Amino acid sequence: MFARQIEIPSAEEIVTRIPLPAELAAIKAERDALARDVITGKSNKLLVIVGPCSAHESAPVLEYVRRLGRLNERVKDKLVLIPRIYTNKPRTRGVGYKGMFSQPDPENSENILKGILTIRDLHIKAIGESGLSAADEMLYPENYAYVEDLLTYVAVGARSSENQLHRLVSSGIELPVGIKNSTGGSIPVLLNSVFAAQNPQVFMYHNWQVSTRGNEYAHAVLRGRVDHHGNDIPNYHYETVMQVLEGYVQSNGELKNPAIVIDANHSNSGKRFRQQIRIVEEVLQNRNYDADFKRVIKGFMIESFLEEGNQKHDVVFGKSITDPCLGWDDTERLILDIAEKA
Repeated sequence: MFARQIEIPSAEEIVTRIPLPAELAAIKAERDALARDVITGKSNKLLVIVGPCSAHESAPVLEYVRRLGRLNERVKDKLVLIPRIYTNKPRTRGVGYKGMFSQPDPENSENILKGILTIRDLHIKAIGESGLSAADEMLYPENYAYVEDLLTYVAVGARSSENQLHRLVSSGIELPVGIKNSTGGSIPVLLNSVFAAQNPQVFMYHNWQVSTRGNEYAHAVLRGRVDHHGNDIPNYHYETVMQVLEGYVQSNGELKNPAIVIDANHSNSGKRFRQQIRIVEEVLQNRNYDADFKRVIKGFMIESFLEEGNQKHDVVFGKSITDPCLGWDDTERLILDIAEKA
């Protein structure tokens, strides 16, 4: 039984109600082009998708993004900084705080309509105040239409990468879509997901039969895996990266734009947030060791907020209420180091 609670207007109605101003749309278009050029290899810059595990409240996210915008001026010749404004939180067991999209106030009950309006307002303010457009995770493909005009990068999570609708919707997005390996870590499954997203598709979406042209910017994200005993097993090391590259090569051109982004947290770090620094450093060293490794590694995902660690309730301004994150000082040093070694 489904008890109806709040009727949600269509995406078209919501976008009309809270539109992205033309001057900010122009900024986003420039940022989109920068990100695409990294994936295709036209640019030698690195993507750095960085920010809180989940955006649970607007004020600290905006402060974080403003700082990132200022830092961007120092590294923009080497890096494309993309703030994480993740508004949907996957839950392993299906319960708990599910992100701003569902709960704009994490201490109160779900209100999806208010959540949609809140995150559109947040994204628009973030672009205006930092000059940077953001990344979000497409946890629910049906929700993507409510933010598709605001994002520069889209992530498909480990629990979603084998889902058919995620793959199909990704094929209609004209932005870089990073598809994470499944929690089991299968490389063939990961590359099958990338292949599906890169190819034209026909399917039902928002009550329409739609067709897509395929998304050549879809690419692989390595986030570590979990074994049968629940242990985190990293997969950012040289050997796994080259295995993924070999899968691209063996596709004989069926997989376009070979590209890998390293997620420095999750099962790669065992959610030990400070390990992200070491992991990024190792990947940077391997880029200098092997030219093929360097060509295929296109960037990093890093979980970071104003204050390091996490908290159960929103007491400390700018501290994660979900997974623990690097604090700002470590983040700034890490980003400057990536720029120096890129």
